[in-house]
Amino acid sequence: MLPIVRKQYNEAFTEAKYQSFLDDLNTSFGYRIPFRVAETPVFVSADLRDALQRAGDEIVDVLVRPDFKQLTAAAVPNGLHVPNEDDHTLFLALDFAVCRDENGAFLPQLIELQGFPSLYGFEDWVAHKYRTHFPVPENMTHLFGGYDSVRYRERLRQALLNGHPAENVILLEIEPMKQNTAIDFLVTEQYTGIKPVCLSEIIREGRNLFYMNNGVKTPVRRIYNRIIFDELLRRDDLTRSFNLTEDVDVEWAGHPNWFFRISKYTMPFLKSRYVPDCRFLSDYEVFPTDLENYVLKPLFSFSGQGVKYHVTTSDLGEILVAERKDYLLQRKVNYEPVLQAPDGKVKVEIRLLFLWEKDRPRPELLLNLARLSRGEMIGVKYNKDKTWVGGTVCFFEP
Repeated sequence: MLPIVRKQYNEAFTEAKYQSFLDDLNTSFGYRIPFRVAETPVFVSADLRDALQRAGDEIVDVLVRPDFKQLTAAAVPNGLHVPNEDDHTLFLALDFAVCRDENGAFLPQLIELQGFPSLYGFEDWVAHKYRTHFPVPENMTHLFGGYDSVRYRERLRQALLNGHPAENVILLEIEPMKQNTAIDFLVTEQYTGIKPVCLSEIIREGRNLFYMNNGVKTPVRRIYNRIIFDELLRRDDLTRSFNLTEDVDVEWAGHPNWFFRISKYTMPFLKSRYVPDCRFLSDYEVFPTDLENYVLKPLFSFSGQGVKYHVTTSDLGEILVAERKDYLLQRKVNYEPVLQAPDGKVKVEIRLLFLWEKDRPRPELLLNLARLSRGEMIGVKYNKDKTWVGGTVCFFEP
């Protein structure tokens, strides 16, 4: 997207440099990253950066509406409501496909959104690793709002701790070090002092929670929640004395209910040129005749599970009428291959990452995540045995 910068980067790239980069990533914490980290960052031009920010602002305008909780009142499934919900999410992630309009201008298209934390530690960390190993222009940044990494890390630390000592705040997951995102947990601990803890390790005594911290029984005052209910419901084998839906004396850094409120469930309420047509399946009296132009998505699934990219009338007919409220039909978007790899063009998806602390009127855009794909879709299973694909980060033109 910035031809001169891209040309310089590609000409300087070697497989040996890339392997050295990966070795650095995998040895920094003595942990081998299970997902593919791409050969390159994305160099984003000012026009695409500005379009992304406009798109984000229009979506945020809906999220800050005073009736947003009423709009999403039915979003949290029965039996999964967590007490003590706060006024708004702490985390916001917006995923955009990089597309072009009929005039050739960049037109980001919203793919999904989530009121749930993403790789807020890893993306800042990996941006610096790219700079260490590859030619990234000094005047380009992966952050927004005039932040540098020192200020960003302090902002993240304050948002997660909320004034508590780090030992009284935990990152809660299911077997954290077995998760694909474990590298983010390790970086977050380095940045903030917050330890990753498995749900099975929580000790509940009445309304109080504890965990063993270096052999010392330590109170939990605040939880940085990284548990996805979709996974939790499948883990009947997990022994635990605390269930997330119990009313306990703890603060949430990212209340679990926002995972449902700001999600695929929200998309039908968003009307913008940056949001493809999206409706609950239950809202259709007659299904579209051009189903080849739509994607079928279950509302309550994670990481692309259950998504049907090639939708048929029989697929829709198999869904019971009473269950259609739990599905979306979303119009497909055409990813424009915009990143020039040495052997062809690559599709790009960009995630904007916001923080929205208490008493702030709007979430603030701070960071980004990017994914590269040569396949039909962005996910790993569509990009097996391909190069110049995977997770990465954007650097923006000043």
